[in-house]
Amino acid sequence: MAKGYWIACVDVRDPEGYKAYALANPAIFKKFGGRFVIRGGKQEVAEGKARSRHIVIEFPDFAAARACYDSPEYQENIKRRLPYAAADIIIVEGYDGAQP
Repeated sequence: MAKGYWIACVDVRDPEGYKAYALANPAIFKKFGGRFVIRGGKQEVAEGKARSRHIVIEFPDFAAARACYDSPEYQENIKRRLPYAAADIIIVEGYDGAQP
């Protein structure tokens, strides 16, 4: 079964204000089997535009990724982020087919 992923691209305007959102996320993600694959770190834009921070979270499947995003806990946590950061979050199903 293909895994599910969140791909988040974030511009943090106020790192201190953003901390409450970031600190609450791990417990929410854990509840749905999520784990960080990418969490910030060194980056280089090879093509196009990018936000300043990128995060990839892996879930057991697409349904778990979607359920996490829709959960009351995460929807409440979004309110902590909005004043301090702009984000694009994409929920995507992983590829589980043949490789080249």
